[in-house]
Amino acid sequence: MKGSLNTTQLIQLLLILLLLVWCFLIVQPFILLLIWAIILAVALYPLYKRVASRFSEGKRKWATLLFTLVLALLLFIPIYYLVEAIVSSTSGIAEQLQQETLEIPGPDPSVAEWPLIGERLYHEWKGISDNTQQYVLDHKEVILDKGGSLLSGLGSFFGSLILFVVSFLIAVVFMHNADKGRTAAAAFLNKVVGDRAEDILTISRDTIRSVVKGILLVALIQTILALIGMKIAAIPAAGLFAFLVLVFAIVQIPVFLVLIIPIIISFTSLDTTPAVIFTIYMVAISMSDNILKPIFLGKGLQTPIIIILIGSIGGMLLHGIIGLFVGAVVLAVAHRLYTFWVQVPEEQN
Repeated sequence: MKGSLNTTQLIQLLLILLLLVWCFLIVQPFILLLIWAIILAVALYPLYKRVASRFSEGKRKWATLLFTLVLALLLFIPIYYLVEAIVSSTSGIAEQLQQETLEIPGPDPSVAEWPLIGERLYHEWKGISDNTQQYVLDHKEVILDKGGSLLSGLGSFFGSLILFVVSFLIAVVFMHNADKGRTAAAAFLNKVVGDRAEDILTISRDTIRSVVKGILLVALIQTILALIGMKIAAIPAAGLFAFLVLVFAIVQIPVFLVLIIPIIISFTSLDTTPAVIFTIYMVAISMSDNILKPIFLGKGLQTPIIIILIGSIGGMLLHGIIGLFVGAVVLAVAHRLYTFWVQVPEEQN
């Protein structure tokens, strides 16, 4: 039958498929690492190019080394302390649960004087504080089960930090060989999609940079600033609150919903003036994305927030904490490419 596969062609296809599956299984443990490295390389390349342009061609390796050292210090030091704070806070809470020593600080009497919600908040809070021990005893098995799962998940933060470091080093290699990498990507896409290869490369590049700068970087800045403020104010479980700020900021939920709890706690553990200063600082952090996003985004993010939400949560469920970042970027790129594909005239598809 004309157009059908003969035995030789079928065997060839099966062998090619076998080779592709085999190659995939070999590189599967490194796929997340390489994807994150590519994302970092694309996002950081404009900064790298600006630094490298100040050096002559013969000293480009020194430019790469300087860029790596400076950026590593700027990124890894705050990220390390963020991860350490999150893990230590969660470990402390889990230990108190196991030893049945968990206590929730009671409210200051001045809370009852707050307008509208003060009296009700005071009584509810005092009731929870007075009955913490009994509540823990009544629900100990459930709390320890869920808390243990949360702790094991957060314990992978240090593994994610190591993954981030290795990805960053690979990203530096990619940036150092950016021209060769773009040529190779263009050649591959030319084979797959033909004349639209350059358009797809440009869309992917711009989307990655928009999401990384406008969402991930802003979320990281808000998280670190919030952690610093809560550490100075000695807020209990500051690392856990910082983690929630990070998640809320990435999925584009107002971080004030998280920060309102540390604000309330501050009025029970600090004098009025420091508590008011802390409140103003937290409110400023929750509103800072309105200033930072226009600075980093420029023309704006063209990806719907629901895509970022699904990508970040789905990525975290699939790949752990690093998936919180990778998932948002990958799904945003896929969405932009899908939009581009459906908008192309049918005769060009």
